[in-house]
Amino acid sequence: MANVVSEGATARRTRSLRAELALSTLTSEPATDDRLHRVLEQALVFAGAAFAAVYTCGEGGDLLCLAESAGVPRTLYGLRDAYPLEGRSPAAEARRTGRAVWLGPEELAGCADSRRMPAGDVFLAVVPLGGCEGGCLVAVTESPGGFDSEDRECLELVARAVACPAPAETAHGEELPPGAFSLAMDTGRVEVGDDILRLFDIGRSDFDGKVETLLSLTVPEDLPSLMSVVEADHMSIGERELEFRILQPDGPPRWLRLRGRLLPGGEGRPARLVGTVADASTMRAGGVTDVTRVQRLAAALATAGTVRDVSQAVVGALRKPLQADRIALAELENDRLVVTVLDPPEPEAWPELWRLEWRTEWPDAPVRAMPTLAAALREGRAQIWPAGTSLEPALAEVGPGGLAVLPLAAGGRMAGVCLIGWDTPHDFGPDERALLTASAGLAGQALMRAHAFDAEHELVGMLQRTLLPRRLPKLPGAEAVARYLPATAGLEVGGDWYDVIPLPDNHVAFVIGDVQGHSAAAATLMGQMRTALRAYAAEGHPPDVVVSHANRLLLELETDLFATCAYVDVDMEAGTAWCVRAGHLPPVLRHPDGSVEIAEAEGGPPLGVLSQADFPMTPLRLQPGTVLALTTDGLVESPQADIDDGMNRLAEGLAAVDPAHLGLVADALLTDAGRSDDIALLLMRYNGLAVRPLRESWTVWRVPEAVRHARRFTRRTLRSWGVGDDDIDAALLIVSELVTNGLVHTEGQVRLDLTLVNHRLRVAVADGSPRTPVKPTSIGWEATGGRGILLVEAMSAAWGTLPVSGGKQVWSELVLGR
Repeated sequence: MANVVSEGATARRTRSLRAELALSTLTSEPATDDRLHRVLEQALVFAGAAFAAVYTCGEGGDLLCLAESAGVPRTLYGLRDAYPLEGRSPAAEARRTGRAVWLGPEELAGCADSRRMPAGDVFLAVVPLGGCEGGCLVAVTESPGGFDSEDRECLELVARAVACPAPAETAHGEELPPGAFSLAMDTGRVEVGDDILRLFDIGRSDFDGKVETLLSLTVPEDLPSLMSVVEADHMSIGERELEFRILQPDGPPRWLRLRGRLLPGGEGRPARLVGTVADASTMRAGGVTDVTRVQRLAAALATAGTVRDVSQAVVGALRKPLQADRIALAELENDRLVVTVLDPPEPEAWPELWRLEWRTEWPDAPVRAMPTLAAALREGRAQIWPAGTSLEPALAEVGPGGLAVLPLAAGGRMAGVCLIGWDTPHDFGPDERALLTASAGLAGQALMRAHAFDAEHELVGMLQRTLLPRRLPKLPGAEAVARYLPATAGLEVGGDWYDVIPLPDNHVAFVIGDVQGHSAAAATLMGQMRTALRAYAAEGHPPDVVVSHANRLLLELETDLFATCAYVDVDMEAGTAWCVRAGHLPPVLRHPDGSVEIAEAEGGPPLGVLSQADFPMTPLRLQPGTVLALTTDGLVESPQADIDDGMNRLAEGLAAVDPAHLGLVADALLTDAGRSDDIALLLMRYNGLAVRPLRESWTVWRVPEAVRHARRFTRRTLRSWGVGDDDIDAALLIVSELVTNGLVHTEGQVRLDLTLVNHRLRVAVADGSPRTPVKPTSIGWEATGGRGILLVEAMSAAWGTLPVSGGKQVWSELVLGR
């Protein structure tokens, strides 16, 4: 490892020598149309620049105009097509003084164009071109610390190697070079060289000189991007480059590369677009076209919302054009690498050490486990190791034929890393190096944005989860499952909700609803409605009253939002249910024989619309094995499908599944669901109670013998149920105390309910007072009250109170035969 570090340090010390050798090789070659571009690319490779450009004096002599550029799009850094020579820009200053200008974030903040530049540590270098009168080299980097002394020496070498300003445009009538063209922007007349006509398969005598003739041979999908260059309204002063395809008489379309720049008009002469068109497959070794690939990657990253989206965009932009065998992208979190994409995804394609150490779906490992990688991340530069380089096994096996490590930096910190490996020996040309460097800068910025997006999305998801039930209760005689899927687009919280509310006497309420809109207000209102419905149901109101109270509450909240709701109260003992709909979808029932019906349940208006609204109740009959499905419109409605068709598809899907595994049923129904809106799904399979409870009730009249009558009713009922005498005595004592408290401390009707199920007797006394009996903390010898509640507590296995409509219920449970 020490040898590797030493070799890396030596390479850094000799970087300027290697840059000088590469530049001398380029400048000694015969002049080509793309030589200036290739020279600029060396600033990306050896000086760590993300963007490099040459500005030369325009025709009028009063502007510095963009002549050529390399790297990421200049618009990412707010650079202009042209700068006034008499202005205060860094380019104009370097041209006037003849000295290089080096600016950091603080100095750039005071520039006139600072508002156009991105936030973060951006460094700008402007080096005058000594051999080219009036020109300058402009370079930008986001590397921590900016351009160091070695970088500056490399940039000065690039500036000396830059050719003199581009040749003046060919006058009308002069013979053009074979691969060149000149387009008059006012008339659309174009002069082209013989090589361009050959590429378009047009003879010189057959060409009419109209640009439309050439455009008509373009693949339709590529025409909009090409028109953005050749139309005067879209073109601006400076250099442009793009790839496009043209149709062939036989075989697949041919890729061409256009490189051109707009020359401003003057003195009655129109502006003209001049440049070259060449066969893209012959422009770069291996067919890799770096500028176009970077442009496409920038476009893909602009729409990438999540970290995984960014990773997939990078893989799509690099692996195939680089003909790499594997590529991995990982985030850097607290000195740990968290892998987001492995391509190919099969474990066998990666080193054995990775498979042993990284066992989770998205593996992670400490950076210190790979010292060479850690050193590359600290330096912050793209590192390329050819075949045969001594590396630790975890890295060497990723690319035995060559390995590229791209640190993804943004905003002064390291966001992650991208590893690209080849199995066979790979030759890294200057074009590939430039592509890798430019791609790393773009990916780092996008990864930082996506990380913030993911964090916000997780916060929204956590808020959504806190507003929904954490788990569904265990139900007597039934099983229930629920699913919630948020919309894929946007970060705002939805208003869909569901709830399962156990009620006395083996009743269960199933609720599903949807608040209008996607916002914090909708989520807040959803939480309020869910709480209100649960509270009204717990008070013992019938379903229509529960929904009516919720409607009144929503109107009193004075919100502009409304909500829909479906409320189903199921009697688990009798196998019956009452359904109330408030502007919501009806339930869907799957019967034990496999038939499915969409319940024809009457409905009222949505909640929060009308103050005097009726919410009729519709009876439902449930047999053991019946599945009840409640959903929101996100599952059954989309811009492409009518809601009735969606309900029919839901019914068909419910009929096709096995109801034995309710969770699998829910997953199957959501498999092909669209995600343009939130989806809530609540399923219940009614099984029926294995043991039906025994019940009897007695209304206690306010007469002198009321307690004795209640005791007599209790004794007679329990003997008919076969309860033993000892248990009857205990029950009679509890009945005496509870009925007495109800008659003495309350007014109105008092009701006694007895329930027996599975050797557990429940005694409940309901009255018209909402006040809960208070258990005394201590009782002295002289006290006359409070002993009854202590006696009930001592005799009972459990006891408590429940709110009921207009009052309360005090209950006690006894385990018989204990």
